[in-house]
Amino acid sequence: MSNPWLAVPLSDYEQHMSSVEVQQLGALSDLFAEAIGRCRPVSIAVLGIAGGNGLDHIDTSITARVVGLDLNPLYLEAVRKRYSHLPGLELQCVDLAEQHAQLEPVQFVHAALIFEHAGAGSCFENAISMIVPGGNLSVVLQLPTESGQTVGASQFSSIQNLKSHFSVISPAWLRESLAVRGFRLIHETRHALPAGKGFWMGLFSAPEAHHRK
Repeated sequence: MSNPWLAVPLSDYEQHMSSVEVQQLGALSDLFAEAIGRCRPVSIAVLGIAGGNGLDHIDTSITARVVGLDLNPLYLEAVRKRYSHLPGLELQCVDLAEQHAQLEPVQFVHAALIFEHAGAGSCFENAISMIVPGGNLSVVLQLPTESGQTVGASQFSSIQNLKSHFSVISPAWLRESLAVRGFRLIHETRHALPAGKGFWMGLFSAPEAHHRK
């Protein structure tokens, strides 16, 4: 079965995420800015980079390498065009839920709303494997709503097709799963959204030496 994300035009995704009813694109950009502002990484990997939302916050006097990973090659091409000025920009087309990403580890991995779509199996292992010992992982999760709604109402049918491929991930589960790997939570924050939704972001410090599969 083809991944539904391959059938979502980037314009549909960005217009949906920035709509008045959703307002998630700006929130995700702000959370990314907060995370890199706290960690000031020399190298960054963004999982599920889509169109590169938030990359404009990168301070190129600090960050010398940016790796973007996504399974949709058209998204990556858009990032290449929009952010060709970023130093050390590497783009890799990979399905993190099915494949092992091959890249030189980075100081900082950003995983925003990726585990909900790609699962917390191979994608989770990929995220951990990319971090240098002592580096940082930032994860943004969508908090559950009372109604149980996951993907918000949208005028774009391509977005509605994602509903059956979305699973809520608990921050408590994430904290516990990372703790057993030696990761330490160093900061967390919540961001309220329309329709009773919200984001949780956790920043974790990787152990000085951690096991990779």
